[in-house]
Formats: sequence, structure tokens, C-alpha cells
Amino acid sequence: MAAYTISRSAFIPAPPEAVYPHVVDFHKWTEWSPWEPLDPGMERTYSGPDAGVGAAYAWRGNRKAGAGSMQILEAVEPKSIRLRLVFVKPFKAVNPTGFTFEPDHDGTRVTWVMKGENRGIAALVFKVLKMDNSVGRDFEKGLANLAKVAGEAH
Repeated sequence: MAAYTISRSAFIPAPPEAVYPHVVDFHKWTEWSPWEPLDPGMERTYSGPDAGVGAAYAWRGNRKAGAGSMQILEAVEPKSIRLRLVFVKPFKAVNPTGFTFEPDHDGTRVTWVMKGENRGIAALVFKVLKMDNSVGRDFEKGLANLAKVAGEAH
């Protein structure tokens, strides 16, 4: 078993109040999530409120997209969001995940963090693939996409 933390931050040239709504509403993730292009035909289901605590999202896609769900556990507008991320495929895992939105000059410093433990075959696979590099690149791409979407909306 190998515990890990993956964290990436980016400056977004929009105030926290303009960035936060794009993350607290799973319906808006299709605009910026780095995993959306993996499967254009991905099945998505939403439950609970549209946004905020209790909002839930599940996906089932091709081999690259996998399957899983997310639920918002805590949302402090416009400062932070805490999620429960559950992967079903390709590996089973539960990953506490969060975002923070800190005012930074004329914009926002957004930090995306995911924690977890690799067990069994996943521990071997991700030891070789360097999970921080692989998922970290996805986080960087997602934050860049979020910057475009939030900047255009602002």
C-alpha cells in the first residue's frame, strides 16, 4: 500500500466568486474537466441538488474514462470545496479531493488536491507510471481549462 497526495495550483485571472461556481456545480465540469475528451459518449448522471453540498455526479465511459462518482461533502463559498471521489474502473479507490480558492492580486490561486492509497495491482501500476506525473498533468490541464472558462465568463 502506498499513500499519495497529488496537488497542483494555478493562477486564474478572475476573482474567487467567478471561479468557484464552475467547480461547485458538476454540470459545469464538462466545460473544463481534463477527462471529458477521453470519451465523448460518456454516460453522466447527476443527483441531489444542482450544486453545493450533496450534489453528486457519476460517470461511466470507455476504457480510458473508466467509471466512478463524486459527491460534494463541504462547500464554503467562495473559499473551498471538499469532495468524495470514488473510482470503480479501471481500479477501485476512494480519494478525498478538494479545491481551495484564494484571492491573489487581480485573480485567484486555485489549488486542486487529491489524496489516496494505491493497493494491490494499482500500487504496482502507479509505481511504474509515477502517479504524481500522470494525474498531476491532468490537474494542470484541468486548471488551465478552468482558467479559460472562468476568465471568459468574468
